[in-house]
Amino acid sequence: MHTKHPLPDWNSLAALGDDELPLLDTALLIARDEYPDLDPADYNAQVDTYAEALRPKLAGDVDLPSRLTAINRYLFDELGFAGNNNQYDDPRNSYLNEVVDRKLGIPISLAVIQIEVTRRLGLPLDGVSFPGHFLVRLPVDDGILVLDPFNKGRPVSAEELRERASPHLGGQAPDDSQLMQILAPASHRAILMRMLRNLKGLYQASADWERVARTADRLLKLAPNTAEALRDRGLAYRELGYAKGAREDLARYLQLLPEAEDTEQVREVLVDLAGEPTRLN
Repeated sequence: MHTKHPLPDWNSLAALGDDELPLLDTALLIARDEYPDLDPADYNAQVDTYAEALRPKLAGDVDLPSRLTAINRYLFDELGFAGNNNQYDDPRNSYLNEVVDRKLGIPISLAVIQIEVTRRLGLPLDGVSFPGHFLVRLPVDDGILVLDPFNKGRPVSAEELRERASPHLGGQAPDDSQLMQILAPASHRAILMRMLRNLKGLYQASADWERVARTADRLLKLAPNTAEALRDRGLAYRELGYAKGAREDLARYLQLLPEAEDTEQVREVLVDLAGEPTRLN
């Protein structure tokens, strides 16, 4: 028997503030596109169960590092959540129901589990949209503690963070000010959009145009003026034979980014589409 737990409506999300978006429920909403029989109550209850199992371990005068150690030991050692190194590009690593069922994920999906459990225990854990590899952060007395959920939640030093960031900054290590900007908390909207972009990239690589169109469409439900999502949905529509939708999306993309590097290629696609009838509704 399914317990009622309504998920948000896609059409309501654009109007919500960046952190008003419910993180777990919207991640489950993304998953429901692929798993229509998914019961969100099951997964909310599972995360609640994790938090309740941890609560006695954190009782009393337990300092913050010890609390985090206990949380990570439970999630990654006892429950067995782990980074899926062997099949990193498996789309199941990005769908929260599969992550909970299989205990395997990529940095951002494991971070969502870690954030949801930790916040239920009163600790203000945030995501960090770090270049290349999603991280989490917790404010401490003398700054912030940065953790790597893909590697059992281990702390990441400032030196390692600079090393990780430098390939994405032209080989230059960030100074203190740049590093703090990079480590700014990611909003719920930013986390969910990064999850969708990861999925969209996987489906583009396998030329799964129906799912490319779907994930791009979901990005636009979260942020309607996301130019790259309009372009990618338009190009997917073209592959699916939906010329009218392709023309509308690509024209809107050019309106939003008239100076984009791929402007000429997109214009050429629009010219090709000009005489094409719509074959797919």
